[in-house]
Amino acid sequence: MASGGVSVASLWTEVNRCGQNGDYTRALKALTKILHENRDDVTALHCKIVCLIQNGSFKEALNVMNTHSKVLGSEVVFEKAYCEYRLNRVESALKTIEGAPEQTDKLKELYGQVLYRLERYNECKSVYTDLIRNSQDEYEEERKTNLAAVVAAMSQWESTPLEDLGLPDSTYELCYNAACTLIGQGQLTEAFNKLRQAEGQCIYKIMFVLLQDVTEEDIESELAVIHSQMAYIMQLQGRTDEALQLYNQVIKLKPSDVGLLAVTANNIITINKDQNVFDSKKKVKLTNAEGVEHKLAKKQLQAIDFNKALLSMYTNQADQCRKLSSSLQSQNPGHPRPVLIQVAQLCREKQHSKAIELLQQFSDQHPESASGIKLTMAQLYLVQGHVTKACDVLRSIEEFKHKPGMVSALVTMYSHEEDIDSAIDVFKQAIEHYQSEQPGSAVHLALVREAANFKLKYGRKKEAISDLEQLWNIWQKKHKILSKHLPSADTMAFNVDVDELENSHGATYVRKKAAKVIGETLPKEQGQVEIKKKKKKKRGKLPKNYDPKATPDPERWLPMRERSYYRGKKKGKKKEQIGKGTQGATAGASAELQASSPPTSPRPGSATGSSAAPASNIIPPRQQKPAASGATRKKAPQKKKKGGKGGW
Repeated sequence: MASGGVSVASLWTEVNRCGQNGDYTRALKALTKILHENRDDVTALHCKIVCLIQNGSFKEALNVMNTHSKVLGSEVVFEKAYCEYRLNRVESALKTIEGAPEQTDKLKELYGQVLYRLERYNECKSVYTDLIRNSQDEYEEERKTNLAAVVAAMSQWESTPLEDLGLPDSTYELCYNAACTLIGQGQLTEAFNKLRQAEGQCIYKIMFVLLQDVTEEDIESELAVIHSQMAYIMQLQGRTDEALQLYNQVIKLKPSDVGLLAVTANNIITINKDQNVFDSKKKVKLTNAEGVEHKLAKKQLQAIDFNKALLSMYTNQADQCRKLSSSLQSQNPGHPRPVLIQVAQLCREKQHSKAIELLQQFSDQHPESASGIKLTMAQLYLVQGHVTKACDVLRSIEEFKHKPGMVSALVTMYSHEEDIDSAIDVFKQAIEHYQSEQPGSAVHLALVREAANFKLKYGRKKEAISDLEQLWNIWQKKHKILSKHLPSADTMAFNVDVDELENSHGATYVRKKAAKVIGETLPKEQGQVEIKKKKKKKRGKLPKNYDPKATPDPERWLPMRERSYYRGKKKGKKKEQIGKGTQGATAGASAELQASSPPTSPRPGSATGSSAAPASNIIPPRQQKPAASGATRKKAPQKKKKGGKGGW
């Protein structure tokens, strides 16, 4: 078997050379020959599994491990868990890792990835924090990037307070994850600025660090995820036109990330709503791509499914809408949105009573999610004109029934129904609630005052007096408590310079100083009274033609037109029209001829025939003046809208 030994050695040399060159296909051929000689060679089996993983043959690698599990034992725990993870068997990968005899750094790295996919973010954060603290190698930056992704996911999907882990933003991946965290915290402007920073870092890395000949399309493809997130911020800020333009640019690039395409297409659908339905139907196909379910979080997939159901409702596909909403309800039994979609579809079909029954059934089964459902029920009752039933539903919402807005709505509706007693009862219950929970608060005092005003308006004076007395007592107690903190009058008046106080910056009234009088004033004798000088009245100016003996016109104060002797302006006499008409004819003769002559054809624009109404009462239609031939009309310059386009 010497020749066989030499052959095996040369095969191992071939395997080693191919492994260094990355030619795993040729390495597999050599390993197959080695295993033909020795079927249970552990090293050869391990190398074969690694080569299959490098070639992406995860199922085949897993079959090799399962077939030789007794021989391999725990030698290939990491490889097995990794294959299960890549085949999206995340639960199996978790069991494999947790059952490993020793938790190596490689297994911990994979464990963090598995926990992230399972959306167990708190445990995942602990794993990565421990790895960063206890390891020092070239993968520290990648671990920090993964930790930043975990923090961003917690900010987006969980309502837990976040601690500052001191993560840097030295790479565009870290910067992007920091922006996602800011979005989850509602800091949209800061998040947009952070995405701008990530955009610049990404371009710099592609063009100067990688040192490759890249095209503009390559750069845009790499920036697609950043631009899609920018568009999402614009959408949240109400800049839908800019967001839609940026979303469509990302779609045109056709990035390889199916998750990015699905999210971008879904956001376009939410902007379209019930408009541009044809475009939305095309975008829905991108959300159905293979592998999307493994790329997105559960809440993202849930939102996409909700939008599919709404789109089917907007496109009048009632059966499909019911099917999708029923499926969503079975998957999320406590979530109110699938029921609301079904109710919306029933309302489109004018089945309001059935919609109310469905809402009542859900609120009875899931009281923890009944607040929004009951508000919808009240709205439907109002649509049908059942105001009292709507009030009963609103008063049954324990979470909102004492809120000032709810009290205002209930009082308004009861007043509309002229049920004053019920409106007063609403005030009473709300005041009692705040009397026990927040006595003397601003809301409590405002409700008492409004209740008193309402009762006075409807003649309930005794009840209004009771409320005002309660308000007085509360204010009196407050004043007494506050007055205890004030210093005494003696302390406040002690060593106070009045002039300095009046001349201070905060003085609202400053005493005017008396003007200085030139010369000395003599002191008045006792009993002497100061005599005030009387001012002489000036006589008014008289007209030039004034005659004191003539009697003034009694109508001189009236306008000229209203005086009794006014006869109007004299018009000049018409001159005789000499030389007009026939020779030797006078003006009267020509008038007779004109009166007796037959009517001529009417001129353009004049009334035809005789009319009883005078011509001055007829208002002709207004027409635009025709433009001169050869002339062109100029439009007035329009004012430019302020603000430019956003985007990148």
